[in-house]
Amino acid sequence: MAAAFGRACAFGALRAAWRGFASVPVKGNCCSYSSLAWAFQARCSISAPWTVTVEQRRQSSFFNTLTADELWKGALAETGVGVRKGRGKRRKKKLRKNLNKGQAIGEGRSGFLWPGLNAPVIQGGKVQAISQRKKEERERIQSELIKQRDTYEKKKKMKIKRQGGWSGKCWGGVILDPPDPGPNGETYEDFETRVIEVRNVFCMNAKEGRKKSIRALVAIGNGKGAAGFAMGKASDRMNALRKAKNKAIHDLHFIERYQDHTIYHDITVRFKRTTIRMKKQNKGYGLHCHRAIITICKLIGIKDMYAKVSGSKNLINITRALFKGLTEQETHQQLANQKSLCVVEFREEQGPLPIVVALPEGTVREDPEPEDEVPDIKLEWSDVKAAQGMKKSPWVNVKRTVW
Repeated sequence: MAAAFGRACAFGALRAAWRGFASVPVKGNCCSYSSLAWAFQARCSISAPWTVTVEQRRQSSFFNTLTADELWKGALAETGVGVRKGRGKRRKKKLRKNLNKGQAIGEGRSGFLWPGLNAPVIQGGKVQAISQRKKEERERIQSELIKQRDTYEKKKKMKIKRQGGWSGKCWGGVILDPPDPGPNGETYEDFETRVIEVRNVFCMNAKEGRKKSIRALVAIGNGKGAAGFAMGKASDRMNALRKAKNKAIHDLHFIERYQDHTIYHDITVRFKRTTIRMKKQNKGYGLHCHRAIITICKLIGIKDMYAKVSGSKNLINITRALFKGLTEQETHQQLANQKSLCVVEFREEQGPLPIVVALPEGTVREDPEPEDEVPDIKLEWSDVKAAQGMKKSPWVNVKRTVW
C-alpha cells in the first residue's frame, strides 16, 4: 500500500513539475508526502475526497531578494529609461512613502501577543506565553489604526500658513522652526531661523538629463551676537530648508557689538562683485539697509546701522560679504593692543572731555601716532558730490506732461 502510494505521488509530482498542478485518485488515509515535494519545491498533500493535489511553489522571488531601496528605485523610476523620458521638466516627481507609518512590530489582524515584541516578557514574576487578544479589543485597535492613517492623509493635504516674509509669495524673511535637536539631546529654542532665499536650480548630466533641485539659503541667530548661515539642496523645498538650518547651527560666528546695538566702526567690504559700506550709528537710528541685511542684523542683535550695497545684488554674495565684514571688525581693545595706545571716545553727555574706553595690555608707548600719516580711506564719489552740493535731484531732467 505504501509503495503504491509512493509511486502514485511521485508520478503526480513529476507531472506537477511541468504543468504546475496534478490530481491522482488513490485509496487510503489522508497524509502528506513532503520529501519529494521539497525536491521539486512543490507541496504534495492528500485530503478528502481521496485525491492527491500537487501544487508547484516558488520559495523566493524578487520581492524578498531585493532590498527596499532597490524596489523603490524601480517603482519611482529613479534610474534607467524612466528618468530619461521625463528629462526633469514638467514632470510631477513621485516621492517615497513610509509604509511602516502607523504599524507596530508584532501587531496584526489576528491580535496575537508576542512576548518581547508587543507584550512584556515577564509580568507578575512569570514568563508570559503567546496569547491572543479578544475580538472586541482587536476591533478597537484596528479602528484606532484607521483613524491614525486618516489623520496622516489630512495632514498631507493641509496647507500650513507660514509667517509673513518680505513680500507676498516670496520665501525671503519667512520664520522657520528651530533646528532639530543635537545627538546629545541639546535643543536650540533660543535661536531664530529665517529664510534668505529659495531658488530652483538645474543640473544637466548624461544619465538623467535636466535634473531639478531646490537650493535654500537660511540664516540663524539668537539676537546676542551668535549667528550663522548655510545653504541646503534637495529635491523638495522642505528638505532643503531642513538641511540648511541644521547645517547653519553647526557653523556659528560670534559678532562683536558696540554697546549691544551697533558696530564698532565703519566697514567697507567686498566679496566678488558685491561691495557693502556699513556705517556706525547712534541709538534710535534703526536699520537703513538692504532687506536681507536687515533680517540678518536682527538675528545678530544689531539695531542701529546704515549699509549700502553696490554692484551685484546676489543674496548669497550679500550674505557672505556681510559676515566677512562683521567678523573682521576691530574692537576697541584690539585697536589699543595694536597701537599700544589708549583709545578714547567723545560723547555728548561728557562734552569736550574724552572717555577712555580701552587700555593696551602691555606698556603704553611714549611717542604719539604720526600726524602726517595718510589714512587708508577710499572716498566715494557720490558722498563727495553730496558734501560739495554737486548732487542733483534724479527728477531734474524728467519730462512731465502738462495738462
